[in-house]
Amino acid sequence: MNRTLLIVKPDGVERGLVGEVLARLERKGLRLVVGRLEVIPRDLAAAHYAEHQGKPFYDDLLAFITRSPAFVAVVEGPKDTWRILRTLMGPTNPAEAPPGTIRGDLATETAENLVHGSDSAEAAAREIALFFPQLA
Repeated sequence: MNRTLLIVKPDGVERGLVGEVLARLERKGLRLVVGRLEVIPRDLAAAHYAEHQGKPFYDDLLAFITRSPAFVAVVEGPKDTWRILRTLMGPTNPAEAPPGTIRGDLATETAENLVHGSDSAEAAAREIALFFPQLA
């Protein structure tokens, strides 16, 4: 099986959407391997979003992802599970996300778009190792 990282971001947890997100993944045929609710420490968030360091939105991104609990999980499925998850999520900008996607149905702002999913197999391996080193 193939694995990827999922984060239901603080806005999704605050709105009580963790169950809805997980239900959509399960209906698609993906399986939850491990998950936990946690306030992501700032140093872990900085490592996770290292590619955005120096960009104008970086500090706001760190403040957002660390402001309250997020649900961090590893999801398993067939080849290219990361791509399946990204398709279910929809584009980063909810205004461009089609109906039927998580962001298209449930999100309203680009800065608070409910979910994160790894954007490649390599990113999935790196992100899983950051959040769940016991699985790496």
